[in-house]
Amino acid sequence: MFTYLARRLILAAFTTVIISMLAFFIMEVPPGDAASKYVDNLMTSGDDVALGMADQIRRDLGLDRPVHLRYFWWVSNLVQGRWGRSFQYFCSSTPQQRPVRELISDRIWTTIALTGFTVIFTWTFAIPIGIYSAVRQHTVGDYVFTTLGFTGLAVPDFLLGLVLMYVAYAYFDQSVGGLFSGDFQDAPWSLARALDMLNHLWIPAIVLGTSGTAGLIRIMRNNLLDELGKPYVVTARAKGVPTARLIMKYPVRVAINPLVSTVGYLLPQLVSGSVIVSVVLSLPTLGPVLLDSIINLDTMTAGFIVLMLGMLTVIGTLISDVLLAVADPRIKLTR
Repeated sequence: MFTYLARRLILAAFTTVIISMLAFFIMEVPPGDAASKYVDNLMTSGDDVALGMADQIRRDLGLDRPVHLRYFWWVSNLVQGRWGRSFQYFCSSTPQQRPVRELISDRIWTTIALTGFTVIFTWTFAIPIGIYSAVRQHTVGDYVFTTLGFTGLAVPDFLLGLVLMYVAYAYFDQSVGGLFSGDFQDAPWSLARALDMLNHLWIPAIVLGTSGTAGLIRIMRNNLLDELGKPYVVTARAKGVPTARLIMKYPVRVAINPLVSTVGYLLPQLVSGSVIVSVVLSLPTLGPVLLDSIINLDTMTAGFIVLMLGMLTVIGTLISDVLLAVADPRIKLTR
């Protein structure tokens, strides 16, 4: 196990370096930069004085240096724990020196909490329902869950969020937006604030996890149906192995493999796919920050968040590899 983990960690480190290069240089692909966008906005508003400000702003932000030097400077700062400063706040009507750490540090924890809660919600419902639908194939329950699954896949997350907001406000006189009550919106972190966030997490978790749950139900059902028809299951039934023990000990362990392998992309998918939902539900997550930074060509903030999404993919893949090796005895750690 140690050799297996060491090999995977080395591969993960190499992959992270490649992701950092892609994250930075992709942010450099769009024409212009934060300084030129800021000057263009001032010119649009009729401020002709801004015409000569672009070069000075680029020097202040270090944008006048070659792109490869800026990449190495960015990576060296990341290694030392300095995430840079946000360009979009420096290039504003009231310039501010806002570090990226200050901008996203609080939102990282809310994003992790929402993502973790959504994953738990997804797996808690997807696995049992998928097993039930496979074991009770062509029953009323199977048809009901199949219909709900296809509906969950078809309805966009943001539309489901809008419907829940309308229903909660129109029929229950409740607001379901945000992750905190008014008293805890800007309060420092405490046990009371964490409990208040837990009381608000279930609605965005349902919105974000519905389509994922529906998809995993179909995967679990189809894979388990395939396993239930194989000779080893038929032989075990003939030998009198109890149905519950037979299903849970053998076919489920094999059928769950595709679900475990989805951890690698499930984590970043929840973060990046929650941008519109976060805007609709007013969620203080990384999604709106990523959207604003891309629109304003804030390469420091956007590049760091994209790098985080890539690292989540690496971490999720590592977790799924270990879980697959534990769940499926056919997978050898020495390979």
